[in-house]
Amino acid sequence: MLNPDLNTDGASAPVEALSYLPPPSAFLQRPALFLDMDGVLAPLAATPDAVVPDARRTAVLLRLAERLEGRVAILSGRTIAEIDRIAESASASASGVHGLERRRADGSLDHTAADPAVRDAVVAFERFARDRPGMIVEDKAVSAGLHYRGAPTEAAAAEALAHSLAVETGLALQSGHLVVELKTPGTDKGTALKAFMLEPPFAGAVPVMLGDDLTDEDGFRAAADLGGFGVLIGPPRRTAATFRLPDVDAALTWLDAVEARP
Repeated sequence: MLNPDLNTDGASAPVEALSYLPPPSAFLQRPALFLDMDGVLAPLAATPDAVVPDARRTAVLLRLAERLEGRVAILSGRTIAEIDRIAESASASASGVHGLERRRADGSLDHTAADPAVRDAVVAFERFARDRPGMIVEDKAVSAGLHYRGAPTEAAAAEALAHSLAVETGLALQSGHLVVELKTPGTDKGTALKAFMLEPPFAGAVPVMLGDDLTDEDGFRAAADLGGFGVLIGPPRRTAATFRLPDVDAALTWLDAVEARP
């Protein structure tokens, strides 16, 4: 049960309206936690492969799963295989590629079939990146990502290409931290969160979404729709989240303080 004074209507909050997230013991009862990976559980890195397992992160996730009787899921733009690599399989429930992959607590999997146009997007991204050092193309089968963290001066050109391809192919455009992604339409982190909340062990709990990126806004709104709230990790900005924490270290510290409550 939440404090009734909390603003959890899912509307975009002004920057100045965000307040720091209180200790969980102050107000949170029977939570279901939905956690982004990059920027929340793991610091952002120059390349996707540079994010590696971390003993503290793994220990926090394992303790959370035990305390909350499994009501923990990682929702990421990464594939489930990548989530498991980084989290050392510490989370039974996971959603990858913005909801296009979803693994339930019992281990069963849902996979959305790839739109054939994803292959065209991969080819176009690879052609674009060929003469632009620092660009990284990520082929996730159901989506194509173009990372320009290593070539920030190419941001406008990368965004323009992605927008053009989205119109041409009908793929869903997903923008993130120095990355653009074209994905098979139909899911996002919000749809994944709501699907988990219909199933054990999440059903009947209070959903709390921790995220840092624009891709997490769907999760923030979904949590609010179901009586919970979102937590923005990182600098303040306009967001559907209710609270904020400054960085990954603060997020892990807060998560480790969560205890099971009736």
